[in-house]
Amino acid sequence: MSSLFGRELPVKSLLPYVGDISQIARVRPYRGVEGHEDQLLCVDVITGSGFDFTVLPGRGMDISSARYNGRSLAWRSATGDQHPAFYDPQGEGWLRSFAGGLLVTCGLTWMGAPCEDNGRSLGLHGRASHLPAYSVHWEGRWEGDRYDLIVSGKTRESIVFGENIELTRTIRTSLGANRLVIEDQVENVGFQTTPHMILYHCNIGFPLLDEHARFLAPSVLATPRDSDAESGVAAWSSMQTPTPGYRAQVFFHDLEPDADGMVTTAMVNDRAPEGAPRGAYVRYRAAELPCFTQWKMMNQGAYVLGMEPGNARVMGRDVERREGRLQHLEPGEMRRYHVELGVLTEFADTSGLDAVNRRLHCG
Repeated sequence: MSSLFGRELPVKSLLPYVGDISQIARVRPYRGVEGHEDQLLCVDVITGSGFDFTVLPGRGMDISSARYNGRSLAWRSATGDQHPAFYDPQGEGWLRSFAGGLLVTCGLTWMGAPCEDNGRSLGLHGRASHLPAYSVHWEGRWEGDRYDLIVSGKTRESIVFGENIELTRTIRTSLGANRLVIEDQVENVGFQTTPHMILYHCNIGFPLLDEHARFLAPSVLATPRDSDAESGVAAWSSMQTPTPGYRAQVFFHDLEPDADGMVTTAMVNDRAPEGAPRGAYVRYRAAELPCFTQWKMMNQGAYVLGMEPGNARVMGRDVERREGRLQHLEPGEMRRYHVELGVLTEFADTSGLDAVNRRLHCG
């Protein structure tokens, strides 16, 4: 049984009320038509619960806008969604096409700060977000009494005489759901050992984010990235109003997984108005993504909390190599990652992380 539109009944029982299932939920592809997003392939996913989001097969299978009951969940930057042709790989040029959104993928062979590693100049956060997908597929289909909404595709980071890494991504949700699940498979389809770094850059913004919001995480230790973060380490869980001249504070958290080996982090807001989301969460397997970065950016216009699980820190590939955290993929080797993002819709969800986890375990 499912609860949808105030009715407790099997979802298929709604079908006599509609001409087509797309009246309630659908997957809708289209392309951008002007400016930097011209010809960018996009797919809107509408769940019927009020939770809707946009997948960008043209941009690494990232997730752009996301909404609950018409209210934005994700921070959106001034650059807007951009076609991958505008990618600037040098230094911090990545920021010129960083639109924000619910999920930006960083990697696949490097991510983090610009650096020089083994004689190779590497720009900010890698190429993953600017790789257009192929073998793209979208559909809605019945699985028993559940109507699933699915978008999938593959990207390839490759160069002659170098890496050849393939990402296969499937994004799933269902009719009436307030969450989505990302299932990733990263495979070295080349013939040489290759560095592998990946980061799930999840960006939460206004109206969920304001001075009343709190960041919840099962943190054992919060390590500041630099002196800017050191000044705010005692208040990593608190937010504030947009502040002119604010310098980003980045914290590396050691997080305690639950009994199932899962980690949940959330941003919650006890003063959210009726009908608005009370929180947003990220949930993932600790063994797959052992590192977690919190990006607290309280500047005007750049007002965002980043919840970012990954397999490395964001100091640059040279630092990861030097400090022994850099992972590699052998020829033919494959890694799998599972990340869940969702909305918290009840005030009871926001009393603390234990309450969030109890709510998620209950459905």
